[in-house]
Amino acid sequence: MSTLLAFLLTLAVLVVVHEYGHYRVARACGVKVLRFSVGFGKVIWRRQSSPDATEFTLCALPLGGYVRMLDEREGPVEPALRSQAFNNRPLRQRVAVVAAGPLANLALAVLLFAAAMWVGTSEPKALLGTPAAESVAARAGLRAGDWVRASSTDGQQWRDLASYTELMSTVLEASSTGEAVHLDVSDASGHGRRSLVLDTARLNAASVDSASLRKLGLTLYSEAVLGMVSEGGPAELAGLQAGDRVLAVDAVAVVDAAGLRELIRQSVRVDGLGPVKSVWLIERGGRRLELEVSPRAVNDGGQTIGRIEAMVGAAPVMVKVSRGFFEGLALGAQRTWSVSWMTLKVFGRMLIGEASLKNLSGPLTIADYAGQSARSGVSQYLGFLALVSVSLGVLNLLPLPMLDGGHLMYYLFEGLSGRPVSEWWQTQLQRAGALILMLMMALALSNDVVRLTGLH
Repeated sequence: MSTLLAFLLTLAVLVVVHEYGHYRVARACGVKVLRFSVGFGKVIWRRQSSPDATEFTLCALPLGGYVRMLDEREGPVEPALRSQAFNNRPLRQRVAVVAAGPLANLALAVLLFAAAMWVGTSEPKALLGTPAAESVAARAGLRAGDWVRASSTDGQQWRDLASYTELMSTVLEASSTGEAVHLDVSDASGHGRRSLVLDTARLNAASVDSASLRKLGLTLYSEAVLGMVSEGGPAELAGLQAGDRVLAVDAVAVVDAAGLRELIRQSVRVDGLGPVKSVWLIERGGRRLELEVSPRAVNDGGQTIGRIEAMVGAAPVMVKVSRGFFEGLALGAQRTWSVSWMTLKVFGRMLIGEASLKNLSGPLTIADYAGQSARSGVSQYLGFLALVSVSLGVLNLLPLPMLDGGHLMYYLFEGLSGRPVSEWWQTQLQRAGALILMLMMALALSNDVVRLTGLH
C-alpha cells in the first residue's frame, strides 16, 4: 500500500507541475484555457468558478494529465474569442506555452534536489573495499580501506566528495562519455594522501549493470562479518552463524567483506562443474574456530561462481550529508543539468546501438523505487522525485510527435519557412509518434517485468 501511495503521489506532483507550467504561461500569453485535468477518463471531481473560467478536473485514470486550450483546429470559436485561441497567438508565445511544461519539471527538479540537500541524508562514506581483480579500480591502484576525498576531470580543479553516493554518481557520469576520473585518496584515518586516475574507458559497457559495476570495482568497505544465514544453504550446513567474523579462507587473510565475497565467487573448480571446499578461520564470541565450507556452484550471467547463501558484510560507515541554502540551490541546478545531459546521452547511445534498451524503465519500476525511497526517508524520496522529474522533462523535449518536443519542431519549421506544417503532415507524424511511444512503453514495461521478477 505504501508503494502505491508513493507512486500516486509521485505522479500527482509531476503531472500537476508539468501541466501548471503550460497553464500559467498560456494564461500569461492571453490564451483561454478551457480545462486543466489531472488524469484521464471519467471525471470524479470538478471545479469551475464561472461558465467562462477554466474547469479543473480530477479523472479516474491518474496516469497523466492535460491542459485544453481554446483552439480553432479543435472546433468552432466565437469571433469575439478568436484572439484568445492558441492557434492565433504569435509563434514565440506558442513556443513558450509548449516549452513551459518540460521546463517546469526541470525547475522542480532543481528545487527537489536542493531540498534533499537541505534536509540532509545519511549516506555511506566513500570508504572502499577490496576491488575485484583486474577491475578498473584495481588497475588504478585502489585498495581496501582507501577513503576517496575528492575528484577531478583534469587533475587540476578538484571537487570534494561527501559520500560514496557522490563518488559513484561522478564516476558513472564520466563513464557514459569514456572520460577518466582523477581521485584524491587517503587511508581510512585521513593520512597518506595520493592521487590516482580511474580509466573508466576500460569499462566499455553498453549499460550500467552488475557486470559493468564489477568491472569498475568500486565496492563499499565493510567488515567481513556474516549477517542473515539462509536455512539449508551451504553456510548453515557448514555451521556458520550470523555474527561470525571471517579471518581467513584457506590461510589467505580476509581483509574485508568485498575480499571475502571475491574468494567465495572464485571457490569453484577450474572446469566450472562444481564447488571447491575450503577451510575458514572464524571468530565467534571471542573464540577462533575452523570450519569446512563448500559453496554452491551457480550460474551468474554465463559464468559459474560460488555462493554460500548468507549475507556477507557488516553495515558500512555512514556520514550525514547536508548543504546550506544557496549551496543546495547551486548543487541542485548542477545536478539537474548533469542528469539531464546524461539522460540525453543515454537516449542517443540507445538510438545508435551503443547502450542497451534495458535502460528504459516504466511505471512498475517507478512505483517500486517510489515505495523504496519513501520508506528510506524524506530526503531519499525528494531525490527520487527529482530524478523522475528530470526524466519527464527531458523525455517531453525529445523531438517526437505527440510530445512537447515534437510540437517545438513544428514551430521551428514554421519559423524557418514562414508557414506552418500542413494538417496532412501533422496527422501522419502524429500517427508515427504514437506508434513509437507505444513501442517504447511496451519495451519499458517488459524491462520492468524482467527487472522486478528476476527473469532472464
